[in-house]
Amino acid sequence: MLAFDGMAPFELGIVVEVFGLPRPELAVPWYELRVCADPSRPIRAVGGLTLATPHDLDSFASAGTVIVPGVPDVYGEVSPALVAALRRAHERGARIVSICSGAFALAAAGLLDGREATTHWQYAPLLQRRYPAVRVNPDVLYVDGGTVLTSAGSAAGLDLCLHLVRADHGAAIANAVARRLVIAPHRDGGQAQFIEAPVASGDGDDPIGRSMAWALAHLARPISLAGLARVAHLAPRTYLRRFARQTGTTPIRWLTDQRIAASLPLLEDGGLPVEEVSAAVGFDSPVTFRHHFTRAMRTSPSAYRRAFRTRADA
Repeated sequence: MLAFDGMAPFELGIVVEVFGLPRPELAVPWYELRVCADPSRPIRAVGGLTLATPHDLDSFASAGTVIVPGVPDVYGEVSPALVAALRRAHERGARIVSICSGAFALAAAGLLDGREATTHWQYAPLLQRRYPAVRVNPDVLYVDGGTVLTSAGSAAGLDLCLHLVRADHGAAIANAVARRLVIAPHRDGGQAQFIEAPVASGDGDDPIGRSMAWALAHLARPISLAGLARVAHLAPRTYLRRFARQTGTTPIRWLTDQRIAASLPLLEDGGLPVEEVSAAVGFDSPVTFRHHFTRAMRTSPSAYRRAFRTRADA
């Protein structure tokens, strides 16, 4: 990963925590993390920290995955040395990742031209103005473009880092890492591109959370707005209004996202045909499942299964 003068320790900590800690208990080959920097510049982090690393931008450009956790100034120019390193890494076939404002560096290197990308919602309009060839999506936590991946604001970097672990090692390993971090392995979307609603707490004093927890336990059966409202002991109109206020979405859209999330490990396992996966997570038909899956994941269930197997076998 890149370190730079003026960086925030939080993004550095995300990457080090996920990829830098030895995890022998997981019994899979883990990552070798190198923190790299331009040796001609000092590295003073927010809060008065000073960082030193023996790894330079040549080391950065030679990695299998390179992560840019931000840029010093979203209004300034990205250093030519970093642009050159990113282009070299991309030409080698490396996986290029940005967190938060790091998307500006990827855009400056031309790696986002013609691609969908995201960044912190506060910077999204500026990214679009400065780099009009980029298709900026401010509404998602991350965008997986295959070899180029971008995440939204700082904490969304965790979602993307776990997504990388999941793509490399499977859902069980990613879930184990998430448990050690004491975070959800996927925020209401199973690491899909669109993750919008909070995870249900199931708190008995919260009728909306109680109904969400009930729905998660009964995804395979038909679930209606009226049924959710009954579990919450609320009138449907009241339930709909309170659900939207608490989650920022509708019950049906939330439920669809949960069903897609539940389908991911079934597709990754490979034991069930897509039609049976569709029924197991509560979609009324395979056609409906494919439609919603493609909307959320930007790929079909069959293609997702093939891609996951390819990554897992690599």
